[in-house]
Amino acid sequence: MNEAQRVVKELRERGANGEIREFSAPVPTAAAAAEQLGCEVGAIANSLVFAVDGEPLLVVTSGAHRVDTGLVAALLGVGRRKVRRASPEFVSEATGQQVGGVAPLGHGKPLRTLVDVRLGEHDVVWAGGGDEYTMFATDFDELVRLTDGLAAQVGA
Repeated sequence: MNEAQRVVKELRERGANGEIREFSAPVPTAAAAAEQLGCEVGAIANSLVFAVDGEPLLVVTSGAHRVDTGLVAALLGVGRRKVRRASPEFVSEATGQQVGGVAPLGHGKPLRTLVDVRLGEHDVVWAGGGDEYTMFATDFDELVRLTDGLAAQVGA
């Protein structure tokens, strides 16, 4: 079973019934995904991994916004310099998935997760499905539930 199949399996097991889209060409960026889906970039849920004192932190953010590591550090009660964008190797080790296709779930073990409140501005949110070719539709509340995440403002 590949990573996208694992993500779809977990989605179904957790009661998510949103549309799954598989693309013939990779959609590794929010802009590429939005173009293929015909939606706003802000409706793309980017799953970004950060290292916080060597531990993974997943930040699921709107594709139209950048993560403010200062805000994230304040939420976590750590110094700004302790929140760093993870290397591709760290991401792969933490999630079992490759950069450009990281899903907000379906990892080997649950990750501490923050979900950008700005995703709530969209009725439908599209998230990575475990590889660069797969995405799934959800909504903000379901995304928070699926990730066991904390809804938070993560960007300025």
